[in-house]
Amino acid sequence: MTFLSYFNSQFTLSQHLDLCLRLVIACLCGAAIGIERSRRFKEAGIRTHIIVCCAAALMMVVSKYGFVDLLRPDGSELAGVRGADPARIAAQVVSGISFLCAGVIFKNGGTVKGLTTAAGVWITSGIGLAVGAGMLVPAVFTTLLVCLLQYFMHRYAIGADAYSAARLQFTVKNGYDFNSALERQLESWNAQITDSMITRRPDTTEYDLTVRIRDEITYAEFKAFTTTREDILSASNSQIR
Repeated sequence: MTFLSYFNSQFTLSQHLDLCLRLVIACLCGAAIGIERSRRFKEAGIRTHIIVCCAAALMMVVSKYGFVDLLRPDGSELAGVRGADPARIAAQVVSGISFLCAGVIFKNGGTVKGLTTAAGVWITSGIGLAVGAGMLVPAVFTTLLVCLLQYFMHRYAIGADAYSAARLQFTVKNGYDFNSALERQLESWNAQITDSMITRRPDTTEYDLTVRIRDEITYAEFKAFTTTREDILSASNSQIR
């Protein structure tokens, strides 16, 4: 049997297009939810929701149609597969990869890193299942779809995905006078505090802030703020991601 005859023996061109359309619709649905989450500055943003929704759709397609080659055209089973459950191992792959994905997610201060990577690992397992089931068109289409989405979403970030995290640390003489100045400066930087720890001592106050900001705070901007405040004893600014 040639590759072309094998390719045409499972699904027609219209069926392949229907399966691919389902994956596109899943991406759109995931994007809609991701946009709402992104506007609320949640860690799982548009990219993560798109990939997870697309992965779930692909695995559902594999679960429904991935084993059609186990039957002959007349509906009878092939020799050696009677009583077998071909979806059993595939189901274990889905749950097993989920544990692996949990290992690439970690929390750093007030931010969570690795969500999109974990979603990418999960959908990669779905693509592997699709290839193993012989569903080459949905597998290749999903691969191209995810690669294009990742490229454009990284290049043209939307909502909270366009923001990075920074850690700001200050040691000041009088925290009460410094609070209002810091609030005004964060507003001018368009920064949102996601995590904060303020330690008050007899003579000084220490600020340890994690903020989300669209444009990275440059050295000149940070120095301009710290040099105008005589009550700042020390200050540091570091990008988390």
